[in-house]
Amino acid sequence: MSKKYLILLVSILGFIFPVNAQERVDSDSIIKVLQSQLREKELKEVMMRSELERSGENARKDSARIALRKHRIDSLRRITHGAPLVIDHDTLLILYARKGGMLPEQRVELTRKQILSQGKKLTFFADSCHVYEGEFFSDIMIGDEVMMSISDEDALWENTTKNALAKRYSKIIKDKVIELHEEYGLQKKIMGIFFVVLIIFGQWIVYRLTKWLYLRWRLRLTRMILHRARPINLKDYQVINEHQLGVVILVAFRVIFIFTILLQLLFTIPLLFSVFPETESLAWTIIGYILNPVKDIFGAILGFLPNLFKICVIVVCFHYLVKSIKYIMNEIAAGKLKINGFYADWAHPTFVIVRVLLYSFMFVMIWPLLPSSDSEVFQGVSVFIGVIISLGSSSIIGNIMAGMVMTYMRPFKIGDFIRYGETEGFVIEKTVLVTRIRTRKNDVITIPNANLLTSQTSNYTVAAHDYGIIVHTKVTIGYDMNWKDIRQLLLDAAAATTGIEKKPKPFVVVTALDDYYVEYEVNAYTRKAETLSAVYTELHQNILDHFHQAGVEIMSPHIYAHRNGLDLQIPKEDWNPENK
Repeated sequence: MSKKYLILLVSILGFIFPVNAQERVDSDSIIKVLQSQLREKELKEVMMRSELERSGENARKDSARIALRKHRIDSLRRITHGAPLVIDHDTLLILYARKGGMLPEQRVELTRKQILSQGKKLTFFADSCHVYEGEFFSDIMIGDEVMMSISDEDALWENTTKNALAKRYSKIIKDKVIELHEEYGLQKKIMGIFFVVLIIFGQWIVYRLTKWLYLRWRLRLTRMILHRARPINLKDYQVINEHQLGVVILVAFRVIFIFTILLQLLFTIPLLFSVFPETESLAWTIIGYILNPVKDIFGAILGFLPNLFKICVIVVCFHYLVKSIKYIMNEIAAGKLKINGFYADWAHPTFVIVRVLLYSFMFVMIWPLLPSSDSEVFQGVSVFIGVIISLGSSSIIGNIMAGMVMTYMRPFKIGDFIRYGETEGFVIEKTVLVTRIRTRKNDVITIPNANLLTSQTSNYTVAAHDYGIIVHTKVTIGYDMNWKDIRQLLLDAAAATTGIEKKPKPFVVVTALDDYYVEYEVNAYTRKAETLSAVYTELHQNILDHFHQAGVEIMSPHIYAHRNGLDLQIPKEDWNPENK
């Protein structure tokens, strides 16, 4: 009611019902009160109108803001993949929006942990899952725990409302928790314990059966095998006799028994772990520890087959190449094949050198084909072995090189009689490292080739064959004896010695004219290098016999001054007084 209509109504009432002065004062108060209420009402109307105008403007602004955000989301939808919530390879939902400072990936991970925590509890009530509607978020809850909070921005990404999206996601989460509970719940645990007991009992039964079969049949089978088997011989050497063969068979049965038990455990232990979902991954891990190496080994073998074929071809080619060279060298050594400037005794050492070079070249060709030959560990081990061999084989390499040099120098060969320093003997063995000499006393002396190469050696066998060895010995006779007689006696003694050559003839030289005696040296040729000591012995004996028979005393003249009446130092059976 407007103000003018209210004043008019009060005037008409005062005209119709006249009042006294006191009543007029009260009516004026009532009018003032009514006027005050009327002003308040008008003020409220004004405020309500302005509020409505402001709300409409805010609504229009909110609509524009929502439309702008939706447009931005639609433009980002093509390039934004979102964060999927994946549990057990099952994608439940996808989040695109942030929640405060949390990224979508963080929200998804937190929700995933909450779902797994609820699903793995022993007990779960489906009615405890509900949606709590808030002013800004709709919370999906199970009991008192918030599983996920849905905002208006999440709803915009899915082109729906916040409440509808929360209900849809709540059903998805509830179904997944129920599914997990069926797998991890109390009933599943009870069934798992029952299966564990059943598996252990079955394994115990199988073990007892295996042990019974092993104890019952191992001796019987061993006796059966020994009854038909024979000792293993390699030419004249008995590798394994019957007793040893029985021990080997028993050990083999023991190994088979242990392997069978391990094979049973190989299946039983992963089966035990696979009963419970919490340990199922551990079961596959244990199986992987066993199967992966086997798979890798077979894979490596299959991958190595092409290179193995190449290696076999290389080995076969070099094998027959070495055999061909060996055949040629054997022909040279036997004298059937002659090459100018190449001696027969060079054949064997040359074959050894060529064989080493060929096998070294073969090894170089095979090396890159070996498994893991290009790995750092393989190369490091190779370098380490090379360094060790280089540091520890300097003397060996020196002897090998000396042996090779002496092979082609040909200072001696096996069977030659040589002299090395104070050692004389026959060469009985020549290797790439050492040479062995047998002395006249049948002592076998081993001399490194490096020492022989750097020292002087005398080959009596070669000298005797080509020139003849001169055997020589000295006697000292006083000036009172005619030198012609002494020379003739020495020549007669040499001529009577077995092994002395007639041509060239023996000869005598006077090597010294000393103060008290003359020194004579007899020289004669011999080609008996292997009996040189016997030739010397017989020569010395013949000299004594001829001088004694001639009455010539082999003593220095200065001895005569101190004889004191002693007889001549000549055996009586050999002395002829007529020759005195």
